Amino acid sequence: MKKIISQTLRGCLVSALFLAVTVGSVTAVPKPKSPSQPKPQPQKVSYPVAPVFSAVDLKGKVVGSAQLAGKAYIVNFFASWCPPCRAEIPDMVILQNQYGRKGFTFIGVAVNETEPKIRDFIARNKISYPVVMADDQLVSAFNRYVEGGIHAIPTSFVVNSSGKMTQVITGARSKADFEAFIIDALKKQ
Repeated sequence: MKKIISQTLRGCLVSALFLAVTVGSVTAVPKPKSPSQPKPQPQKVSYPVAPVFSAVDLKGKVVGSAQLAGKAYIVNFFASWCPPCRAEIPDMVILQNQYGRKGFTFIGVAVNETEPKIRDFIARNKISYPVVMADDQLVSAFNRYVEGGIHAIPTSFVVNSSGKMTQVITGARSKADFEAFIIDALKKQ
């Protein structure tokens, strides 16, 4: 009887030791780090004119290329459910307040959103610039400026005060990046 218990105990210990070594070797092996994704560089462009567009913002005001003539602006395609979009919004609000009186504005284009949800998002984030709902006409006006069309958000289009599109930016940007784009767009070119 003692022999059976001793053999069973020995078998359990061997199994436990095998399991410990196996688990230890699997967890001790460092996982290869995925290469960090470089931030896509803004695409410098120079089109004679920015896209012609017109939309009604969520306050009922018409926002479009005709109303923005002579102003510098950045059209930012975004969504409230997009983490990179949400990350850049506070900086955009600060910059809108800083440069709004100098002839600049952001225009937010809400993609794949419901109006009530985006209204709540605007209020929670204290967005002071115009926000419009994306529609086929608006998307198609900007799609031709991006190879393959707009395929990621956030995507921003920088238009200078002379009405020329100067940059197409895919991916979130820092406050410093946006400020540099704004200062450049405000220069008469």
